Amino acid sequence: MTHKAVYPPQEKNSKGEVHEDLGYFSYDGKRKKFVLRQFHIEGFVNEYVAREIAPDGKTLVLLTDRIENIPNGWRARETYTIVKQNEYAEVFELAEPGKEFKLYSASYWKRVK
Repeated sequence: MTHKAVYPPQEKNSKGEVHEDLGYFSYDGKRKKFVLRQFHIEGFVNEYVAREIAPDGKTLVLLTDRIENIPNGWRARETYTIVKQNEYAEVFELAEPGKEFKLYSASYWKRVK
C-alpha cells in the first residue's frame, strides 16, 4: 500500500509537511501471523505483527515488533476497520517508552478507482 498525506502550514508546524510511506503485508508461516512492513520517507521502518483479527474479519489490530531509526522503547499500533465495501478507517497510535498508546492520527479511506 502507498500513502501520501499533505499537512498544510499551521501554528505548531509553520512549514507544513508531506508524509509518504510504502507498506507490504505478508504472512509469516513460522509465526502463523500476518506482518506489515512500512517504509517511511522520514527513515522509519516499522514491522508490525497482527495481534487481533475481529471474528467478523472487519478489524485488524497490528503492534510493532520493532521500529528502525527511533529511540528504543517506542511502540506503534495500527488498527484497520472495514467500514463497507471499498471504504476503511485507519487509527495510528504511538507509545513513548514506558507509556500508554496515544492517538497520533485517524483517517478514513475510500477507493476512487
